[in-house]
Order: sequence, then C-alpha cells, then structure tokens
Amino acid sequence: MKKITSIILASVCVIVPVWAQQSGRDDLSPEPGVRFAPLHVYLDSGDRALAAYQFELTATAGQIEIVGVEGGEHEAFTEAPYYDPAALAQDRIIIAAFNTGKNLPTGRTRVATVHLLIKGDVEPEYELNLTVAGDADGEKIPARLTCEKGESK
Repeated sequence: MKKITSIILASVCVIVPVWAQQSGRDDLSPEPGVRFAPLHVYLDSGDRALAAYQFELTATAGQIEIVGVEGGEHEAFTEAPYYDPAALAQDRIIIAAFNTGKNLPTGRTRVATVHLLIKGDVEPEYELNLTVAGDADGEKIPARLTCEKGESK
C-alpha cells in the first residue's frame, strides 16, 4: 500500500506542474473557496511507552476531503501509518500504527498528520475516537487523543 501511495504522489508531482504549464496557469493554488490544511493528531500516553494505536477521525462540520496521511514526530512513528481506504469514501479515516522496537514515545507525541482539502467557508470541526492504545507487551494503556489545526496553504 505504501508503494502505491508513493507512486501516486510521485505521479501527481510530475503531472500537476505539466498540467499547470499547459493550461496557462502560473500557480498551483486551488479554486476559490478551496484550501489545503494539515491536521496534527497527538496521543498522550502519560508515563507509559506507546507501541500501538488506532483511531478514527471524522469531520462533524464543514466539507473536507482527506488527501494524505503522514507519520508522527517520534522515530517510532515517523513512517506513514496504516489507514482504511474504504473509510475515505465516507469522509472519515481510520488510522493505526505499531512499533515493536525498544525506543518508544511516552507522554504527548504527534502520531500523524492528516492532510485535508477544505471546501467552502465553513471551518471544519473534527471528532476523534481512540479505539485502542497499547504498550510493547500488548497491554491496553489509557491515553488521550487530541488534534490541532495546522496552517492553511
């Protein structure tokens, strides 16, 4: 799945500039009323080491399209997490990742960034549901999931 995503992203990086040049557009900005913005997702596992997580993100207001997902800030979760492509068709996403290594984050860490195409003037609102967070022994741990809006582009 990650190879397919990389191929698609590489293709877009080649095709869009060529399209823009051929169409006479000298910028790559979206249509009026449309903007791109990241949504950073954080998980706080307290003093427990985080080895795995799964959550669902849904927009409860506004009109969005999820256009990409990238990994988190700690080296245990820098790779893009797994997600359910079927859920994308329903304006929601289920994201999960795990790491069996020894160097795992504790406390609050950014586990993913979801890239959004926001349509219209209504500022989106989001609902996060943490399905599970676990430690390296496979034990469920209490954790808190939050998100922060990044700067629009």
